[in-house]
Amino acid sequence: DRRGVVRVTRLAERLGLRTPEIRAWAMYDWANSAFATTIMAGVFPVFYQRYAAADFAPNVGTEYWGYTQSAALLIIAVISPVLGASADFLGAKKRFLGAFLALGVTATATMIFIQQGAFLFASFVFILGNIGFSGANVFYESLLPFVARREEMDRVSTAGYAMGYLGGGLLLAVNLTWILFPETFGMDAVSAPKWCFVSVAVWWLGFSIPLFRRVGEPPRRLEREETVDLNPLRVGFGRVWETLREVRQHKQVLLFLLAFWFYNDGISTIIKMATIYGAEIGIGDGHLLGALLLVQFVGIPFAFGFGLLADRIGPKNGLYLALSVYAIICGYGYFLQEAWQFWVLALGVGTVQGGAQALSRSIFASMVPRGKSSEFFGFFSVSAKFAGILGPFVFARVSRAAGGSRLGIVALIVFFVVGIAFLSRVDIEEGRRAALEEDEALRELSPEAGDSEVEP
Repeated sequence: DRRGVVRVTRLAERLGLRTPEIRAWAMYDWANSAFATTIMAGVFPVFYQRYAAADFAPNVGTEYWGYTQSAALLIIAVISPVLGASADFLGAKKRFLGAFLALGVTATATMIFIQQGAFLFASFVFILGNIGFSGANVFYESLLPFVARREEMDRVSTAGYAMGYLGGGLLLAVNLTWILFPETFGMDAVSAPKWCFVSVAVWWLGFSIPLFRRVGEPPRRLEREETVDLNPLRVGFGRVWETLREVRQHKQVLLFLLAFWFYNDGISTIIKMATIYGAEIGIGDGHLLGALLLVQFVGIPFAFGFGLLADRIGPKNGLYLALSVYAIICGYGYFLQEAWQFWVLALGVGTVQGGAQALSRSIFASMVPRGKSSEFFGFFSVSAKFAGILGPFVFARVSRAAGGSRLGIVALIVFFVVGIAFLSRVDIEEGRRAALEEDEALRELSPEAGDSEVEP
């Protein structure tokens, strides 16, 4: 009845899913999280160590996996700011997103051809897939200021992560069933994970369609002395250089990026190395994937919860809470021996992972000019990716030096402590005021951009 519809509408608004455009935007989190869960965190790392790198000792396979992660992140970190600025100039955020989506989906589907011992080919296709995944995220996340009002960004961002947990968790559950009972589905122990990779490609592509159909393309933006016939890459390099020169105008953004650089290093390393670390210390595949599945489904209510919590205590305090829990998790990880302990660790990660990442995204989005959102999210991506380079590399080197990976887990505490220290110096309101002032200046230079906000 009408009262029921009103209640559902109010609930959707409270959870951050107010409009069809926001829901379509959040659906992309549902789509691409399949890559994050099955490829980056769950199935592929163990497949890489035990099959693609089968000719090496387990800790050496862990080391090569760390180097593979670092190489993929370095490439996207270098190119993303220029591509982001070019997308702003062309008014082509969705086209750039589509191009990286195509690269990621193709590379993921190609993983079915990996043969035993072919660790170089496995590393190559993973690097391509990760470039597609990370590159598409630059332009996906840059759409957030255009689909959400500034005051609702925390809830919209956490809603996206919650949708991602649900979508990624559902496909991971299917993949886990294939791996544990391959004969039931006409597979074997080798072909089952390979078909999991194909399912990720299909899922990622199919559930991306709502975003392209419902979310509008923000208008292109011209700056001083720019004309529509200029070379986009040349403009991109010029804008990146100009933004670097004017970084003093965005002091709070810079401080936040420094904080994010450190604490996200810890978060991303835990995500990428957890299952391969568990495999190294002897925890079975069923426990590894089951614990990862627990993270996904525990993450759904907690991601929504952090959005509501941010409304009460502020996004910065919510982020402090999440990062403190992460530091405790790192200390606990050193003592892992049994499968049940891995499950406890997964439960802890599930309570804070979505909240930490979603609040980071919404805080940053609220402090950047809408007219430069792709460019600034390119820098956000650089911060995330350079963070991701150092963490796996340190983990790999410590693992090699110590003959095991336990000390690598403990070392990650430093990243959270330093990140919290930088975060404490960020003035979010000052950053938001600076962004609004620059948006006003951009509107004077490029009136056709309107108010730079896509509303239904």
